[in-house]
Amino acid sequence: MHTLDIRLTTAADLPAITEIYEHAVRYGTATFELIPPDLTEMTRRYGVLMEGGFPYFTAVLEGRVVGYAYAGAYRPRPAYRFTVENSVYLQPAIHRRGVGMQLLQRLIAECEARGYRQMIAVIGDSANAGSIGVHTRCGFQMIGTHPDVGFKFGRWLDTVMMQRALGDGGTTLPAG
Repeated sequence: MHTLDIRLTTAADLPAITEIYEHAVRYGTATFELIPPDLTEMTRRYGVLMEGGFPYFTAVLEGRVVGYAYAGAYRPRPAYRFTVENSVYLQPAIHRRGVGMQLLQRLIAECEARGYRQMIAVIGDSANAGSIGVHTRCGFQMIGTHPDVGFKFGRWLDTVMMQRALGDGGTTLPAG
């Protein structure tokens, strides 16, 4: 297998990222969006994350973008400013090859370096064993399940909440 390169995302990566996310929207339950956002909307979302100072990584294999991961604000109120929510998406052909775990590990390390204290995963579909497993292997703990909160593909879907402390977590006061 060729070497996987995980690097900061650039605007040039957004067309490939848009395609990956489009597939997830159209065929998967990891996201509860029903209509895939176009490149303009994905570019806007990327800009919001960049303006907020959040990390966003792209995984490249054999010169092709095969996945991406980012952290964003968990909630908009200022008391949540040390908590982030993560997102990880992969091309379907790359699943089960360790790319998602490498992206998530890199994202965790970067969020710790930036002083965040908690990372939340909101996993679409309680049957999403792959994502739940990757998060568990990366140190996340199961917090709970919100049953039947999404409706997609003619059925009700759960969300699974997982959480991981970053750095000192809640054992010390933050620096800012």
